[in-house]
Amino acid sequence: MLPFALAAIGLAWWAYDSGLELAGFHRGKAEQELSRLRDQVAKLSENNEQLTKQVAQFERQIQIEQASNQETAKQLKNLADENDRLQEDLVFFQDITAADSKEGELGVHRLKLDRDTMPGEYHLRMLLVRGGQRAKQFIGSYQLVATVVENGQSTTHVFSQDASGNAQFQLNFRYYQRVEQHIQLPPEAQLENVQVRIFEKGEVEPKVRQSVSPS
Repeated sequence: MLPFALAAIGLAWWAYDSGLELAGFHRGKAEQELSRLRDQVAKLSENNEQLTKQVAQFERQIQIEQASNQETAKQLKNLADENDRLQEDLVFFQDITAADSKEGELGVHRLKLDRDTMPGEYHLRMLLVRGGQRAKQFIGSYQLVATVVENGQSTTHVFSQDASGNAQFQLNFRYYQRVEQHIQLPPEAQLENVQVRIFEKGEVEPKVRQSVSPS
């Protein structure tokens, strides 16, 4: 029976393979086509990987160029702002020189108070100038007295409480000194104005008082 069974299996396989060939399917050609497709898929995968790397490289290059452009634009803006400030200073000092000011007279100029980004933060700027051609060295300090409204009541905040002992509030100049100071108030407080008080060393009364409101 075994030879008949083997012969029947062989005959069935031959009939199956012959049927495929009669139907137009050739096993050898199919294997070749499958092999060709596998090679094509492998090449496409390799090309896709290379293109992905190139895209990532281009993206990094674009990011670097954008960051460089932003930094360059920032530097140009800073230079333009500095140039404008220097031109304003030149005109201002020309006017001060031409003006008939008293010898040693102290004045507060360009006093400005701006809100910072965080609630309750403010930025104060001013330029202190002494008149005359033979002005002596001015040594002293300054205080900032902020008038605010909290809970419906008006109150004051002093920066610093003892200006003479705080290095940030010290003054030492002959003709002029540019001052910038940040102050922090309670976020819920409503700032009305800030009074600048200039003290000469050894004096208890301010030599100059000048107020400014936030812009």
